[in-house]
Amino acid sequence: MADGTRPTRPEKGPSGYSSDAAAGRATLGPTMDDTPPSPDAFLIRRTLQEIEPVADKATSYFYALLFVRHPELRDMFPVAMDAQRDRLLRALLTAAEHLDDPRTLTEYLSGLGRGHRRYGTRAEHYPAVGEALLGALARYAAPVWTPQTAAAWARTYTAISRIMTDAAAADERTAPPWWLAEVVGHERRTADVAVITVRPDQAYPFLAGQYTSVETPWWPRVWRQYSFASAPRDDGLLTFHIRAIPAGWVSSALVNRAVPGDVIRLGPPAGSMTVDHDSDDGLLCLGGGTGIAPIKALVEDVVRHGRSRDVEVFYGARHRYDFYDLDTMLALQREHSWLSVRTVVSDTPPDALTGPLPDAVREYGPWEKYDAYVSGPPGMVRSGVDTLVGIGMPAHRIRHDDVEPGPLVAAGL
Repeated sequence: MADGTRPTRPEKGPSGYSSDAAAGRATLGPTMDDTPPSPDAFLIRRTLQEIEPVADKATSYFYALLFVRHPELRDMFPVAMDAQRDRLLRALLTAAEHLDDPRTLTEYLSGLGRGHRRYGTRAEHYPAVGEALLGALARYAAPVWTPQTAAAWARTYTAISRIMTDAAAADERTAPPWWLAEVVGHERRTADVAVITVRPDQAYPFLAGQYTSVETPWWPRVWRQYSFASAPRDDGLLTFHIRAIPAGWVSSALVNRAVPGDVIRLGPPAGSMTVDHDSDDGLLCLGGGTGIAPIKALVEDVVRHGRSRDVEVFYGARHRYDFYDLDTMLALQREHSWLSVRTVVSDTPPDALTGPLPDAVREYGPWEKYDAYVSGPPGMVRSGVDTLVGIGMPAHRIRHDDVEPGPLVAAGL
């Protein structure tokens, strides 16, 4: 995944946003249209509106209930809880927003269920989380908390937990909960960016454009998400672009402490920012900062499939010296006539476009026959998506991943 790691509140997530922890979220695609919500969805969204102003208190109370009533679960979470405090509400909003879209919700929750195996989550843990969740909602959404609302949440949580546990059980039959991976390469590109290459202890299947979760030996039980910076390779090696973020435990450790021979853990691959190789449409790729990592992987994926199709890459950075991977992208452009790489910076060098990345995209086109891929810091992703929709690109043709670890089941489970 991409850009460093989230803000100085935890770290950010990968492709689609920053690079460690992840904030904001929009991976489930367009929201529901004007179709009226189901009764349960209406009650749940009203509850979320009620607790939004006191989200921090509700989240703290949720964890307090969970750990007091079930102290045996505390060891499944990181020692420092600050890196995941706000994940619960974002996951709740995501699930609630798509409650009436079973196919999309099932795909989303199945991925979470598989990913939660790395924490040691078992089916018997879900009732404890549900109990704490409903307790926190009842306290902080009291003005709208009725027996009907409680029943709607109980039904919804039961459905959510069933999807996740079923997905985890199916995954357990074919894949481990995590992979060990040895660091075999560590190349410092800038003061805060490193390209890290690892060798998994067993075959690691993934698709270009996806991401994974990473845990280092220095911060047990603290996982951050990063995009793969290459398409699958014949030698089985995996590469990541990591930006050290202030207060980013995992990103700082990987950039400043990791050396060849260190062993990290990888969660399962996730994400849907992948190429449809049955289509002849072009690819419009917007990559900002280390968000160029999955974009590079997508370009390599097109090369591997041996089909010429137009690929337009807009590579954005605040300053010229932030283009830490530009030489690689330009080398790919020289080798493939169907690939175009344009740099976009804010300090107006003479050989690049100027201004925000989305503004530069408006100057080119038309983009009617392109699928869009957007990866980078949260603000860039949001403005990029808004720009593309504003110039007429259908939302379903815009792909980006925000890698947030977990849903209602809380970040640690």
